[in-house]
Amino acid sequence: MKIGVADTTFARVDMGAIAIDEIKKHASVKIKRYVVPGVKDLPVAAKKLIEEHGCDIVLSLGMPGAQVIDKTCAHEASQGHIIAQLMTNTHIIEVFVYEDEAEDEKQLVWLAEQRTREHAQNAVKLLLYPKKLEAEAGTGQRQGFEDVGAVKL
Repeated sequence: MKIGVADTTFARVDMGAIAIDEIKKHASVKIKRYVVPGVKDLPVAAKKLIEEHGCDIVLSLGMPGAQVIDKTCAHEASQGHIIAQLMTNTHIIEVFVYEDEAEDEKQLVWLAEQRTREHAQNAVKLLLYPKKLEAEAGTGQRQGFEDVGAVKL
């Protein structure tokens, strides 16, 4: 099994290194990293990781800025991820941390690390232990910030 990690030079935190560290804690798999300039470059990086490097799942990591143009670019990248998933029939776990999600740089670093680590765990579960994800269905999991929990009727 092989997990691809696509990340960007635009990000202000080395999310790729964090993802690789977390994957290694939970699975003995091959890992291939592919770094691109920005979020709009991520969909093709993910597709190349799948088709040219034989990855079974990809974590696609980015940190869009706080400006409207950054959010537009992130939306376009998300659409590209969906298309790439459908073209390859392979999961691409998009992990975006928007700069304006955090109150300050300290929280931004914390959020990037938390969200990246939790999604790396999700990628391992999806690839190797899908029953663990099934057990978490409907439990209000959130990656990064605190889980919200299930709605009780």
